[in-house]
Amino acid sequence: MRYDAVLFDCDGVLVDSEPITNGVLRDMLEELGWSLSLTECMHHFVGRAVKDQADLIFQHTGFHVDETWLAGFRERRNQRLVRDLQAIDGVQDAVAAVHDLFGGRLACASGADRFKVELQLKKVGLFTYFAQHIHSGHETPRSKPWPDVYLEAARGLEVLASRCLVIEDTVTGVTAGRAAGATVLAYTPTGEDAALSQAGAHKTFRHMRELPNLLAHMLKSCHN
Repeated sequence: MRYDAVLFDCDGVLVDSEPITNGVLRDMLEELGWSLSLTECMHHFVGRAVKDQADLIFQHTGFHVDETWLAGFRERRNQRLVRDLQAIDGVQDAVAAVHDLFGGRLACASGADRFKVELQLKKVGLFTYFAQHIHSGHETPRSKPWPDVYLEAARGLEVLASRCLVIEDTVTGVTAGRAAGATVLAYTPTGEDAALSQAGAHKTFRHMRELPNLLAHMLKSCHN
């Protein structure tokens, strides 16, 4: 197998945004009458667009999620991200190395809305690596776990999805990458990799500093 490009998820892979976003969501769901811990909220919503979980929210609250509520969520979320967001440990050096390794053929393919993705990448100094190749699941017919956003990212780089490496951190994302035909590497800082492997991750790794060498080894193996 030859690998031509690397497609990165954003939340949980490039930026440590999930506790922030889900903290805001947890508070807003409690306002609607659904009390959750942060851990429980993340279990239900990590890897999924909030709008795609509207039926679940209705089941627990009787509230029909509408665009006004979603806009309020995004506004509160963005304020917290601007204030508190941090990059995943070691990711700036890792992305720079992978950028060089693949001659700049990188894309960011996220299930989140474009404004959030761009805000986050700018906040942590990664925007320039992905500026022309940012893809949002809000702009494709279906979001993750469907493959649409990864197929769109591959098309944007003018490569075959089957010759892309995808970097993910959730079962939903791994499923999307595999459905696109890509080879998926799963970042799992806790080491809890069974579900990710079962979903189809080719390899798992625990720290971003491991990624450049892991990809370099895979490229070398292709040419032997």
